[in-house]
Amino acid sequence: MKKFPLFAAAAGFSAVALGAFGAHALKPTLLGRGSLETWHTASLYHLVHAVALLGVALAALGGVAPGRALARAADCWLAGTVLFSGSLYVMALGGPRWLGPITPVGGVLLIAGWILVAFASRRPPA
Repeated sequence: MKKFPLFAAAAGFSAVALGAFGAHALKPTLLGRGSLETWHTASLYHLVHAVALLGVALAALGGVAPGRALARAADCWLAGTVLFSGSLYVMALGGPRWLGPITPVGGVLLIAGWILVAFASRRPPA
């Protein structure tokens, strides 16, 4: 459980930093590629799931064991953010198009995390 605060902080930091970097330093490049909206989508999902991880981290810091389902949800959000947002970031900068099929895998992991949250709400923490 000690990993959640660190991962939440890293995810939040990197989401804000990458969002700002895209909005300012990379804006001409992204506009030229027609991929500014892709960058915005990546940073939005990145930041939303950083906040979700923060919820798990705060529970862990408060001494509340999140339980297996909630811990797995956080794992899904971490992996999903890397795959979903990461592939969009790379493709927005002109990365290989073969990364395209990775994006929905990340999206499925993000969705799975939210399903696990629903599951965790139905059972007492284990």
